[in-house]
Amino acid sequence: MRLAVIIPTYNEKDNIERIVREVLDLGIVSFLLVVDDSSPDGTGNRADKLAAADVRVRVLHRPKKQGLGAAYVAGFRSVIGLPAEKVITMDADFSHDPKDIPRLVAAAANSDIVVGSRYIPGGAILGWDMRRKLLSWVGTRVARVLLGLKVRDCTAGFKCYDRRFLESLDLNAVSSQGYAFQVEMLFFAKTQGYSVREIPITFRERTLGKSKVDLREIGTFAVSILGLAFRRLLDL
Repeated sequence: MRLAVIIPTYNEKDNIERIVREVLDLGIVSFLLVVDDSSPDGTGNRADKLAAADVRVRVLHRPKKQGLGAAYVAGFRSVIGLPAEKVITMDADFSHDPKDIPRLVAAAANSDIVVGSRYIPGGAILGWDMRRKLLSWVGTRVARVLLGLKVRDCTAGFKCYDRRFLESLDLNAVSSQGYAFQVEMLFFAKTQGYSVREIPITFRERTLGKSKVDLREIGTFAVSILGLAFRRLLDL
């Protein structure tokens, strides 16, 4: 089985070399795609050097920062052209432990999407204050209620997708940016009848770099979820 990993980046120069090395050192990754939004700190240049040193590494440079959802859509378009059966999405800041990738892949043997979940038994969050935990819990709760999702961690970004699911998507129809993109993927999976499974992970707050969550991100999330809820209502 061929496995691809997509890592979106924006100002991750302190993490990119180490995260790429640890993912590749697992020995099970055929392709690693860095999607960089023209990071002003030079992350893209460092990724290019990694790609020059290892044929498994590829870099997709985008002209400007356009949001997490757009970065992943661009990444999906690229990896669909590669001979990979499973696709992992993860952050560059080590909040997602590369050592958990084999567990996600193993669980994907009988599921179309596997979610690395913070909110099922065995899952945990380390390093967040109460505000961050509350925002995450409220976001997931709202998404579950408005969209009828059964997944406990709707905003999780650590996932393993089956290629068939990605090929079934109309990527032009993916509209959510930021963390709402994660919810939209689960919404599409639900409406199209794909199976989703959660496995527990420990999420660790970044130690290097700066968090991308701000008030604008929260507002964008709310608008996107309401838009998906309206689409669900029309379908019903």
